[in-house]
Parts: sequence; C-alpha cells; structure tokens
Amino acid sequence: MAAAPPSQPTYLRTAFSGHGKQSACYIKKPSLNLQRKPLRYTRAVAGTNGSEVDIPKQWYNLVADLEVKPPPPLNPQTHKPLHPEDLSPIFAEELIKQEISEDRYITIPEEIIDVYRLWRPTPLIRAKRLEKFLDTPARIYYKYEGTSPAGSHKPNTAVPQAWYNAQQGVKSVVTETGAGQWGSALSFASSLFGLNCEVWQVRASYDQKPYRRLMMETWGAKVHPSPSTVTASGRKILESDPSSPGSLGIAISEAVEVAATKSDTKYCLGSVLNHVLLHQTVIGEECIKQLEALNEKPDLIIGCTGGGSNFGGLVFPFIREKIEGRMNPLFQAVEPAACPSLTKGVYAYDFGDTAGLTPLMKMHTLGHDFIPDPIHAGGLRYHGMAPLISHVYELGMMEAIGIPQIECFQAAIQFARTEGIIPAPEPTHAIAAAIRAALECKKTGEKKVIVTAMCGHGHFDLASYEKYLKGSMVDLSYSPEKLQASLAALPRVEA
Repeated sequence: MAAAPPSQPTYLRTAFSGHGKQSACYIKKPSLNLQRKPLRYTRAVAGTNGSEVDIPKQWYNLVADLEVKPPPPLNPQTHKPLHPEDLSPIFAEELIKQEISEDRYITIPEEIIDVYRLWRPTPLIRAKRLEKFLDTPARIYYKYEGTSPAGSHKPNTAVPQAWYNAQQGVKSVVTETGAGQWGSALSFASSLFGLNCEVWQVRASYDQKPYRRLMMETWGAKVHPSPSTVTASGRKILESDPSSPGSLGIAISEAVEVAATKSDTKYCLGSVLNHVLLHQTVIGEECIKQLEALNEKPDLIIGCTGGGSNFGGLVFPFIREKIEGRMNPLFQAVEPAACPSLTKGVYAYDFGDTAGLTPLMKMHTLGHDFIPDPIHAGGLRYHGMAPLISHVYELGMMEAIGIPQIECFQAAIQFARTEGIIPAPEPTHAIAAAIRAALECKKTGEKKVIVTAMCGHGHFDLASYEKYLKGSMVDLSYSPEKLQASLAALPRVEA
C-alpha cells in the first residue's frame, strides 16, 4: 500500500555533480545528474518532528529598542515636527498611529492573519545546488516571498493597509508602483475588501512590463503611466520632458495629489514609511524561528534596498536579537549602482516625492529631483531610503554596497540554473552579494551561514532576462553632475 502523502507541502531539492559547459552567457551550466536520495525541505523549515512555524501574531517595531530614536518627520511649511492630524487627509487613522508608535509589538488582527494564511508562512530554503555550483563551504539560505498571490513580499503590508482603510469606511485607495509588484499587491488586497484601487505605474516599468499592468487590472485596478496627464504634478513633468521615463518620486506625487483632493480616497505606500516596514517584519520573525529549528545562527544577512521594506522586514527582528545578545550577524543592504541612495546620497531632510507634496523626512537621499536611469530593477529606482533604515545605517548597525545590473543578472542566471527559481530583478542584487560572500568563503575556508531575502519571482520580467541573454544589457550608472544638481535643490532645514 502506498504511503500517505505528507500533511504539509515539501520542496524536493536534489544535488548535482559535474562542471558542465559554458553557456552563451559565459556562466557555467551545471550538469544535473540527480542522486537517488533527495534533499528534503519542508515548506516552512521547522523542527525534526515535522511541526511547521506559525504565522507571527504581532508585528515588531524596531524603534522601541533603539536608544537613539530616529529624527521626526517635519511639516514642509513650518519645518516643525509633524502632528498626526497633518497626515489624516491622506492616510487611514490606524496606519498613522502605527507610523508614530513606539510600542515594541503591535497585534495583527485575526482578519489579516486569515488572509496571510493564503501564503504564509513562506519557505526558508537552503540553496544546496548553488553552494555546490560555487564550491563554497558557506551555507546559503533564502527566504522566498514569491509564494504570495502577487508574487512578492508586498502583500504583507498591502493587506493590512487595505483592511484598515476598509474598516474606516474609505471607498478608494491610490498608490504608485515602480516594478509593478506593489501595485499588484494593493490591487489584490483591495479586491478582497471591496475597495476601488487606482495606480500610477512608473512609465519605464509601464512600457517594460505590460503583464504587471494586466495583473493589476485583473484584480480591478485602474492603472496610469506616470507621469500622466491626469494630475497637475504629471502634466508639469511632461511639459518639461515629454519623454520622461518617470520615477517613483513622480508617481508618488501624482497619487498623493489625488488622495489629498478626494474625501473618500486615501493613499497607500509600499515602502519607506515606518508602518510599512513594521508590517513586513513577519518575514524576519518567521525566519528566526526557521533557523532556530535548524540550529543555525546567521553570520551575514543580505537584502536588496530601494525604499527598504524588504530589507527592513527581514533584518529588523534580527537586529533585535543582536541587541539582546542572542546572535551577532552582519547586515548588508545592496542597492543598484545606478541609484545609490545609501552609498552616494546624503543624510538630510528631503521630500519623499518629486513635487514636494509629502512631509520632510530625514533619510539618505539623492535629492527628490533625481530621476534614476531606467534600470530593470524598477522597484529600486527611488531617490531616498526609508528614514528608519537610514537612521540604523547612521548608527553603524549595518553596511551598504552598490552592484551594477549585469553582475546582478549573471547571479540571477546562476541562481535560476541551480535553484530553479527565476528571481525578480530586485532581489538579484542580494543574490549577487550572497554569491560574492560565498566565493570569499571559498577563499578563506570559512563556513559562514548566509541568509538572503528572495523577495519575489521574475515571471513578468523575462524581457529583462532576454536582454541579458542576448548580450544587449548595459550597465547604467548615475551622473555625478546630475546628482550634485539634485542635491543642491534639497530643502533648507536648520539643524
């Protein structure tokens, strides 16, 4: 009689041997000679008794554990600390409370956990095939968020943001999106709670990724290319540059403008702000329990950074563990070389959008006028870094590096041809950094535990892969002159 199937889904991971041949992209393609004994992975890595890690019941707020609190956002007119009521025209009341909260934990409502159950807990997978391909003694784990309905980590905050707005009686939500991941997530969440959803998608991404737009429309959203003629902010940009590729800063201006002028409409943001990073901490909380079940402690934790939600969601709970002396990992943020807010920007008060409609936030910024080149990682094309991540960086609690996109796609091909998953362009930055670290371990012989955030799949990004595979992809960088001009326009805020 055949054995009963396992009660929880499993990932069957098999090793390969042999060195294979060079591919057309000059990446070694491993020969997949499958061994008879598979390497077993449970969906959410747990103990040897087969029990699964639970979905977290609380979001973790790092602000509570920082001895030096981050600088407050400022009213752009008075340059005085912002009052909560200043945000009420554009954000739901409960989200404003979470934004300014210093409580260590915030309970996740059961209605939100019920939706999380559609895809959480997400798997933590050891990249044994990649390790073998790199011939490294390092152990590489990736927390895979691509199992969500939208294919990324973004629903972790889209669902609570939509739910809190619906609870308040809001009829419509508006937002921006770069790569389309956030717009997809909010469209999905809005469809669950009966909200109208309107999205401004960065023009470069709108053109590159039509299926992301169709995904949003399938969930009922209305999608505009940004800059658009729908808003005064968009029309102003188009007057000065009719062929503008757009930016997240411009798209934010358009969405905020609409939210501020309609009483039944609120704005939702997919990254940067404290409440967004708060919701994403379900990633790190699960990951800690999964590593504990494997008796592993990380030496290096790596995440890509654009606005910071994916990085903060993974790293913040581990920072808590480090503060409390339970582990001592190094945290590494990886950003595009063409949009290097942490590594080349300045730490200053700046607008979160191009038109100057948002509060002033103390963050690492390239200047709100900075429009990055249209790299394929559209979700990382933001001029500033989350204020809380910027603050942690200033405190010396993490490091940051920038990597050009060709190296990132080379790493993505290695990952896809060993682990099987085609990454979105954004997490290829973290994968590239993890490969760098693993190869360094090969030189030194160190058996480090490397954990990285694989925040989404790249099924809608295959046009970008085609450019790489055909050899037509180029590395884009930033113009120092353009950067200096943008920084010169920063708001003058007295210390």
